[in-house]
Amino acid sequence: MLQLRRLRLSTEGAHAHWPEGYDRVVHETVDSTMLEAARIAPSLTFPTWIMAHQQTAARGRRGRPWIVPKGNLNATLVFKPHCSPADAARRSFLAANALFDALAIYVQPEKLSLKWPNDVLLSGGKVAGILLESSGQGGAVDWLSIGIGVNLADVPSGVTEAAFAPTSLRAAGGWDVEPEDFLAVLANAYAEQEELLQTQGFAHIRDIWLSRAARLGEVITARTGREEITGLFQTVDLDGSLVLQTSQGPRVIPAADVYF
Repeated sequence: MLQLRRLRLSTEGAHAHWPEGYDRVVHETVDSTMLEAARIAPSLTFPTWIMAHQQTAARGRRGRPWIVPKGNLNATLVFKPHCSPADAARRSFLAANALFDALAIYVQPEKLSLKWPNDVLLSGGKVAGILLESSGQGGAVDWLSIGIGVNLADVPSGVTEAAFAPTSLRAAGGWDVEPEDFLAVLANAYAEQEELLQTQGFAHIRDIWLSRAARLGEVITARTGREEITGLFQTVDLDGSLVLQTSQGPRVIPAADVYF
């Protein structure tokens, strides 16, 4: 049976407990923590978390606007992973597992689930999203940014066409937590995931993710830029691709938006 390690961090003054080997920069306002990560990436010495209390030009997947009211978390981890683009892309599963662990300190874990490829659901609503960007050449990644937005205090307004309505930790009955305190818990959770990746490999990371996956074993729909595929959510393979069992057989889907 898969054994999941739980974080043992105090939720009081958590920002004092910072993982060794990681830097942290906190801004009052930036255009985007992802843009700031790209600016500082060439001169990085250590993996660095960048947080901003407010962003003026944040974005999500496929260039979609990302609205994060003050009191929520806007953060990006930027580092040099010394790996292939495929290995870098699999870090989204580490980030999702870390978000689950961090949020589970403040709300009942059974209310949380992970939606492929990069969202965290809370009572069925979207509470957090993940965005990866990287730069490199010759089959190697020079630097990787993992952008994370978490609705801690408020639900973004004006989101009317989302497949999964946004929710917040507070709205779902979770404990109140300041963004800087949550960031420290998240940073420790992510550092633990990196340690698991190095010692036990991605298969173990994937097993943890699957144990928390939304609608595993149920019928879901994946929409790519070319087609809509409906089938039984069978698994996620070792490349991180979604595997659906359809009437025509198994389909392996590297990238799509998922609906259910």
